[in-house]
Amino acid sequence: MINPLAQELNDALKGTTPGELLSDVGTRLYFPKGIIAQSAEAKKLGKTANGTIGTTVVEGKPIMLPSIKKYVPDLTSSELVGYAPTAGNPDLRAMWKESIIRKNPLLKDKKFSLPVVVPGLTAGISYLADLFLDETKPLVAADPSWDNYVLIAEARRNAKFVQFKMFKDGKFNIEGLKETMQKQAESGSVRILLNFPQNPSGYSPTSGEAKQLVSIVKEIAEKGAKVMVWCDDAYFGLNYEDNIEKQSLFAYLCDLHENVLAAKIDGPTKEDFAWGFRTGFITFGCKGLSDAQYEALVKKLMAAIRSSVSCAATPSQSLILKAASDGKLEEEKAEFRKILERRYKLVRDFVSTHESKFIKPLPFNSGYFMSFDTMSIDAEKLRQKLLNDRGIGTISIDVKTLRVAFSSLDEEKINIVYQAIYDIADELGK
Repeated sequence: MINPLAQELNDALKGTTPGELLSDVGTRLYFPKGIIAQSAEAKKLGKTANGTIGTTVVEGKPIMLPSIKKYVPDLTSSELVGYAPTAGNPDLRAMWKESIIRKNPLLKDKKFSLPVVVPGLTAGISYLADLFLDETKPLVAADPSWDNYVLIAEARRNAKFVQFKMFKDGKFNIEGLKETMQKQAESGSVRILLNFPQNPSGYSPTSGEAKQLVSIVKEIAEKGAKVMVWCDDAYFGLNYEDNIEKQSLFAYLCDLHENVLAAKIDGPTKEDFAWGFRTGFITFGCKGLSDAQYEALVKKLMAAIRSSVSCAATPSQSLILKAASDGKLEEEKAEFRKILERRYKLVRDFVSTHESKFIKPLPFNSGYFMSFDTMSIDAEKLRQKLLNDRGIGTISIDVKTLRVAFSSLDEEKINIVYQAIYDIADELGK
């Protein structure tokens, strides 16, 4: 039975692409007019006293142990130990929207939702799965893919995980993606996850390939299918070649067609080198959606957050917001990105001058990783031998894909690691 509050949201989204794409859980989700909503009202109107929230307050502020305060002296108790709103710190949400527009100039005059704070990008993907995947609603993604995608889609949501071969003849497989999406569109809807720079391959589309991707989505939408594109932008901006598309696909998709719903999943995790902060954002864009309909969609997302972790951590949000106001942030990030680019170039130089009959690098041009197609060699056997014989850690994504995170390799170790990979691959292949 659908809760009346859920039905209100469903009615608001009726006839829209988000409304038609909702999963069984997405249809049932609602944001309760309970403790959180009533506390928000009391925060505004409870001038005499506020007895709504489970926080110990002295003179209007949360108390904080000195043993905690001394390690973060510049944050107030509200910024450090107080609860954040379910959708996140409103100032942080506004700041992140501004930063998205700054990094994606195409968005300047386009309408899209205010980003919602989630406890990490993985959580963001999981919430999208709650809202839009179920037994009858598959998710399309690349092959190879990050292993968490299939875990979320299949194990958590019992949705089919459909993959297209990401590369063909040493290039991004646009035709394979198109064929897979067209096949899915026969059911009336498509949900596809695109992760650029991609984990595990470290590949981002060129400007020309990005245009082709957008064209494919538009063509399918124009034929009547509902299309949802999840833009996993975890590694956004970490590009090392001039021909890479500089803007997120979200900038092109958020107002592409009434039948297209775009969701951007991003955050400071990789962009700002703040991995353990576990703070991410989800932003929605769909042509023709009204403010009330965006609000209904965001409330569905807030319900997913409220019913799982309640809200994202306050200290991380406070620190990100303060860092964003520091005039040195972009300069500092640029220095760190130079470290990654130097490592990328060393890896590129090595694989460009070495060959093996048994492994070959998949295309890569960005991000934190690159991967090898291990062809006839079992990637797990190669991983184990590298670890046991040489003390080198790598990841076997599947039986034919070995991922190497050059982001975590000091420059002086890169040749050592890659020489070992080629040597042991040749040894196993003989």
